[in-house]
Amino acid sequence: MGRFIFNRLLSIIPTMFIIATLSFFMMRAAPGGPFSSEKEVPPAVLENLLKKYHMDESLPRQYLRFLGDVLRGDLGPSFTSKDFTVNDLIAGSLPNSIILGLTSLAIAVIAGVLVGIISALRQNTALDYGSMSVAVMGISVPVFVAGPVLMLIFAVKLKWLPTSGWITGRYGLKTLIMPAIALAMPYFAYIARLSRASIVEVLRSDYIRTARAKGLSMPVIMVKHVLKGALLPVVSYLGPACAGIVTGSVVVESIFVIPGLGTYFVRSALNRDYTLIMGTVIVYSLILVAMNFVVDIVYSLLDPRISYK
Repeated sequence: MGRFIFNRLLSIIPTMFIIATLSFFMMRAAPGGPFSSEKEVPPAVLENLLKKYHMDESLPRQYLRFLGDVLRGDLGPSFTSKDFTVNDLIAGSLPNSIILGLTSLAIAVIAGVLVGIISALRQNTALDYGSMSVAVMGISVPVFVAGPVLMLIFAVKLKWLPTSGWITGRYGLKTLIMPAIALAMPYFAYIARLSRASIVEVLRSDYIRTARAKGLSMPVIMVKHVLKGALLPVVSYLGPACAGIVTGSVVVESIFVIPGLGTYFVRSALNRDYTLIMGTVIVYSLILVAMNFVVDIVYSLLDPRISYK
């Protein structure tokens, strides 16, 4: 187990190197640039700007400079937010995105597993059909539709929640409810369906029949015997779920005007802010790689039959 963890940690290094390299050259290959605008910049001013940001150097030299800065933890200055570095912008916005992502993931996992358990224990009943219908709706409705619909119902019509803002504002935690639910909906649906199918399969196993024959109560059977094996598919799905939540947060943050990393990612893409785009890509990629690593560790702890060599 220890050797597996060490090897997985080592594999993060080449993965991040490839991501950083691809993001650098893809940005340089795209047409236009950070100083391209409708108003033409005078040649002398453009030359000074390129020299200031070392963009007058050859591409290999820019690449080596970029790698050296990243290794030192310096993601460079922002081309559009000239009073801030990329590190400053990410440090100020990343905690907000993490709060939103972890809240959405917790809602999806807890609600999805609970609904899956209830549906599995009440198979082919109205409760089962109703729960799975809600799950299908969650899968079918995209985030960019669910967000405005929630806003229309709970903010505009019922006036229970604010339309936008963040927890540091006047409305506090109320601003987190709609974005977290909108972001969690499709992953709640998948987890509910996965957990239901897995629990139904485990409940039909011979060792569960033996446990029932011994007189064990259903809560004891569920906790000690069913869930540990039935949650393996759910744990496997957490890796893709984390990836989806990270990428989906870009849309949700834009809809609900949340000062998160996704807002800067969209802004940097529109303004061709090279350093900010590459910085956000590196941070997003590091989060995804780290979450996949955690999922692998949890999976091995849940299933002792798995042996990593």
